[in-house]
Amino acid sequence: MFKPLDPLLHSELRLAIMSLLISAEEAEFPYIKEQTGATAGNLSVQIDKLSAAGYIEVEKTFKGKKPCTLCRVTPAGLKDFQEYVLALKSYLNMSV
Repeated sequence: MFKPLDPLLHSELRLAIMSLLISAEEAEFPYIKEQTGATAGNLSVQIDKLSAAGYIEVEKTFKGKKPCTLCRVTPAGLKDFQEYVLALKSYLNMSV
């Protein structure tokens, strides 16, 4: 009756990261940190989880002498996010 919810996306912070990246197409680590209010350590762990699952790409470069981490959603990540949203909507429609 209920569609399964992707446990990887069902985390508040990972869901926030994916939502930000989908609307912005790509974002640097400090921007994601600022928008989510997450600590650097927790954000790094969650980004690693999303990257390992193939939901986002992480590009590490330098801006001058400073490290720069750039994140973007992969096509697979976008597809799975859209499926997650549809599944969540099915829960909301059942409760109305």
